[in-house]
Amino acid sequence: MTLSIKDALAARGVPPSAEELVKIEAKWAEIVALKGDLDNIAIDDADISVRNIPGGDHLV
Repeated sequence: MTLSIKDALAARGVPPSAEELVKIEAKWAEIVALKGDLDNIAIDDADISVRNIPGGDHLV
């Protein structure tokens, strides 16, 4: 069973209006399209590195 966006928000006490629901569903469709097909990628090609540098954020 797939939970709709409307049902998921209602379960959290956030009833979206019809206009808001259209915007949320459109944004979700964009996110899904950007995600693409991540189930079939090679995990070695998906490495991400995070460094903690004391003293604040630094852009490299």
